[in-house]
Amino acid sequence: MYSDSTPHPEAPLWLEIPEDFAGLDGKLWPCGTRRNTSGELTLAGHRVSDLVAEYGTPLYVFDEQDFRARARGFVEHFPSWSIHYAGKSFLSRTVARWIDEEGLNLDVCSGNELSLALSAGFPAERISLHGNNKTIEELRYALTEGIGAIVVDSFDEIDRLRVIAFDMGKPAPVMIRVTTGIHAETHQYVATSHEDQKFGFSIHSGQAMDALVTCWEQPQFDLLGIHSHIGSQILNMDGYARASQITLLLARDFHCATNNHIREVNFGGGFGVPYLPSDEPWDIENLSDTLIRHAEKGVHYYDLPDIHFALEPGRAISGPPGVALYRVGTIKTVDLGDGLSRRYISVDGGMSDNIRTALYDADYTAILANRVSTADGVLSRVVGIHCETGDVLVKDVYLPADIEVGDILAIPVAGAYSRSMASNYNYALKAAVVAVVPGESQIMIRRETLDDLLRLDMGPHGCERSP
Repeated sequence: MYSDSTPHPEAPLWLEIPEDFAGLDGKLWPCGTRRNTSGELTLAGHRVSDLVAEYGTPLYVFDEQDFRARARGFVEHFPSWSIHYAGKSFLSRTVARWIDEEGLNLDVCSGNELSLALSAGFPAERISLHGNNKTIEELRYALTEGIGAIVVDSFDEIDRLRVIAFDMGKPAPVMIRVTTGIHAETHQYVATSHEDQKFGFSIHSGQAMDALVTCWEQPQFDLLGIHSHIGSQILNMDGYARASQITLLLARDFHCATNNHIREVNFGGGFGVPYLPSDEPWDIENLSDTLIRHAEKGVHYYDLPDIHFALEPGRAISGPPGVALYRVGTIKTVDLGDGLSRRYISVDGGMSDNIRTALYDADYTAILANRVSTADGVLSRVVGIHCETGDVLVKDVYLPADIEVGDILAIPVAGAYSRSMASNYNYALKAAVVAVVPGESQIMIRRETLDDLLRLDMGPHGCERSP
C-alpha cells in the first residue's frame, strides 16, 4: 500500500493521490452532483444506492438539467449559427425530445438513427444524415421523409442519389463532406480530416471542388453547402481555426468557378471534454469567440456574403451529464515484483458497456460512491467481467484501501460513446439508462433481458422456422 504522501512507482506521472476521497472535481461531474451528509454521492439529489437498488448495475445515469444546460449553452453562445446535436454520441427518444425542445438540429449516421428520431417526433427538416456508405434504401427513406440535408461522402453516393432523386421527382438537399488535411491532435481512430482515411472529399486533391460543381450542375440536387469535421475529443482549438480558413477558401474558389455562393458551412464538432482531473478543458466562451472570429475573418477576406454557419457538438453536450455506476464484485492484489503490487477491482460491467478504454486507450477516473473513506489511497485498476485482458474501464486510479465487495463505484463523463457503442460480448446485457431531475428519476432505455437476446437466436430451441 501507498499512503497519500507516497507515490506509487508504477503510477503515471499525471496521476495524483487525492488529499481525501470526499472531494469532487466540478469539471468532471454533472452540475447536480453532491456528497450528502453521510458522504454518499447524489445525482440531482438521488442517492446512488437508491438508484442502484431500483434500476440495478451497471447503470448509466443522465442529469437532465446538465444535459439541457450544455445544449442551451451552444445555442446562446452561437446565436446566429445552427447547432446540430451529433446523435451518434448518444441518442434515445428522450434525448431527441430534449434536443428539440432546446432548439437544436440533429445529425444522424444511419437509417435506424433516423427512424428513432422520427419516431420521437423530431422534425424531419431539422435532421441531417451522415454516413460514408449509405444504402439506396437509406437515401430513399431520407428523401421520402423530407429531411433537411444529406451529407454526401463519395462520388458513388452522388451517382446513387442522382438516380433516386430523379425517380422520386424531387431534388436532394446535400452538403458536401470535405477533408481539410488538418491532422487533429487526437487518437488516430477519431481523426477524420487527414488524407488517409475513409471520410469525405479531399480539398487538396481537387475532389471536393469536383463534387461541389457536380452537385451544383445537376438539377437532381439542391446544393446547400460544405461540411468539414476534423476529428473527435479535441481540446486544442488551433485545428478548428486552420480548418475553418481552408474550408472558407474552398467556398471562395467555388464562387470563382461557378459565380454561385455557398449558402452554408458546417465546421463539424469533436469538441473534447475532460475525463481526468489533469485535463484542461476549453470553455464555451473561448470556443465561441475563437470560431466566430475566424469565421467572420474568412467571410470578410474571401468576400462570402450571406453565408450561414453551423456546428455539430455531440460529446460536449452528452458526455459530462452521464455517470456510470458499477457494483464491486472481486478485489485482487497482484505482486509485480521488487516490492510493487497493483490492485485489480472487478465490477459488474466492462468493455461491453464502455469500449473506449480498450479501443482508444482512453483514460477515465472513478470514485467510491456509496460512502466516504479515510483509508490510504491504493493504486488500482478497475476492470470488467469479460474474457479479455484488455477489458479495462479505468487503467490507473487511486482508490481507498478499504474498498470491499458490494461497494458502488462511479465513473464520470460516461454519457457519450458508452451506451451508444455497447455490445453483447459474452452475451452481456446492455445496461439501463436513467434520467434524473430533483425529485424524479425515469428510465430512458430499459435494461436488456436474456429473453431479448434469446428471441434473436434461431437455433433448435429458439423461434420455430416456417414450413
